[in-house]
Amino acid sequence: MQTTNSSSKIIHELEKKEHIKIIQKNISRVHAETQETQAIKSLDTNQTAAYEEIKQKLTHSNICLLHGVTASGKTEVYITYMQHILSQGKQVLYIVPEIALTTQIITRLQKVFGNKVGIYHSRLNDNERIEIWNTLRTNDDTTFQIILGVRSSIFLPFSNLGAIIIDEEHETSFKQQDPAPRYNARDTAIVLASFFNAKIILGSATPSLETYFNVLTKKYEMVELFTRYGNFEMPEISIIDLAKAYKRKQMYRHFSKELLTHIYHNLEQNKQIILFQNRRGYSPFIECENCGDVPRCKNCEVSLTYHKSKYELSCHYCGYTISLKKTCNVCKSSNIVAKGFGTEKIEEELQAFFPNHTIARMDLDTTRGKHGFSKLIYAFEQKEIDILIGTQMVTKGLDFENVGLVGILNADNLLNMPDFRAFERGFQLMVQVAGRAGRSEAPGKVYIQTFSPNHPIFQHVLTHNYQSFFNEHILERQTFRYPPFVRLIRILIKHKSKEICSEAADMLVTLINPEKIEQILGPEFPPIERVQNVYAKHILLKISKRISYKETRITIETAIASVVAQKDFSRVVIQCDVDPY
Repeated sequence: MQTTNSSSKIIHELEKKEHIKIIQKNISRVHAETQETQAIKSLDTNQTAAYEEIKQKLTHSNICLLHGVTASGKTEVYITYMQHILSQGKQVLYIVPEIALTTQIITRLQKVFGNKVGIYHSRLNDNERIEIWNTLRTNDDTTFQIILGVRSSIFLPFSNLGAIIIDEEHETSFKQQDPAPRYNARDTAIVLASFFNAKIILGSATPSLETYFNVLTKKYEMVELFTRYGNFEMPEISIIDLAKAYKRKQMYRHFSKELLTHIYHNLEQNKQIILFQNRRGYSPFIECENCGDVPRCKNCEVSLTYHKSKYELSCHYCGYTISLKKTCNVCKSSNIVAKGFGTEKIEEELQAFFPNHTIARMDLDTTRGKHGFSKLIYAFEQKEIDILIGTQMVTKGLDFENVGLVGILNADNLLNMPDFRAFERGFQLMVQVAGRAGRSEAPGKVYIQTFSPNHPIFQHVLTHNYQSFFNEHILERQTFRYPPFVRLIRILIKHKSKEICSEAADMLVTLINPEKIEQILGPEFPPIERVQNVYAKHILLKISKRISYKETRITIETAIASVVAQKDFSRVVIQCDVDPY
């Protein structure tokens, strides 16, 4: 119509005179254009052995852990197994922890399986998600045989599910915290698979302690793949002592001289670099040097994060935002300083050090758009970006061949969290981000900056030794009674009044029958006690595996019902989260 400069009125007139015929046709929003497919990439000797062992073990078991080091080629093993399942006329669900991961993997899957692959995540609009849902319900020739998705994809209406592959199974992103339903996609997928008698492959270079414990107790099978694809070497990891660097005046802003030197050498060799800083924004807070005032959120008990690019202070919990003022709200001094550093500040410092190179960030602020992830990943793959700075997004399974160096700018933040899983998650994050380096013939290097170089976690990271890490920490879990030796239930009590919240929590603890609970911790306020003008208190219950879960549930439900029945507590919100961490 545009070419002929015509209108819909002319088209309909031509139809009336029977010169043309109008045919209505549904155009899919989610089916890609028909494309030529390629043969599955041949597995090397180690991958072939792993694949055959997985097939053999899944003949007498339904769950198998593929424990393979980073860059060992686990994805190619998954693809070969998918082909095996599809040959039986069954469907496959491939779950990844982050939307960013779907960008690279969907391309690899479509090269092999073409239009048989569908993708499902929250960045799709409602119409696209409804179309995928309806396509799966029809169960005809247009039905997707493979779905690549994040945690919400487990609720799609599969009709003939043959296998579920859960990549990076250790990731905390699989846990849905808010809103309800609160679930772990890994554990829920196991229940889903049982409805179809489907097989499950859990994949990770750093399995969760619970999963590895299930292997040792013969609940799951395990296949190991400890050689990188192409027999490439594991990256060399070095620890940089920040205390010594500051003492010797070898720190340049937030970079040690050693790290900057190696960044420079890698750029000279046309290698790309990934830098990991697990905090977005420019700095965690700003402070008046005269009176010490720190701007805080009016809705939450937390300081406001400074975002220099927008010249604003923002709360990462409720979204409250104010413009940055040039003077202090209290003493009117202009002596205001940004404290700490995030990805935005690192980007600014690097641009000063390397003005002739392209530097980009991958965090929530730069990937908000529907195609934000794919544009950044494509640019990095095409070597249009020299240095990529990122938060946890860069640690999760991305595959870049030209990365020669990975830097972790502040490892202490990962280890000093008030969480019994802090060391486990710190170990996993460091090993995973280190695995982005040296994924080709040239060996990669990893530099970790820390004030605690003798921390025992670093010894496990340096040697890529998951087994020693597991052996050390599983004993601590057993001694102090944490998963996998007990189940945890977190009860969250919320109210706009701090006093009423505390009183309701205190009453609830007294009503819970201690005979059905191994240990009750709390009630205590969390580190951030007020979010969106609502106060919260936590009660943590440790449940022995010898105690009936049904009886425990009845005990908790009865206690909660007694509390909310009180007139003073009728508006108190009480939420339960099983396996909250």
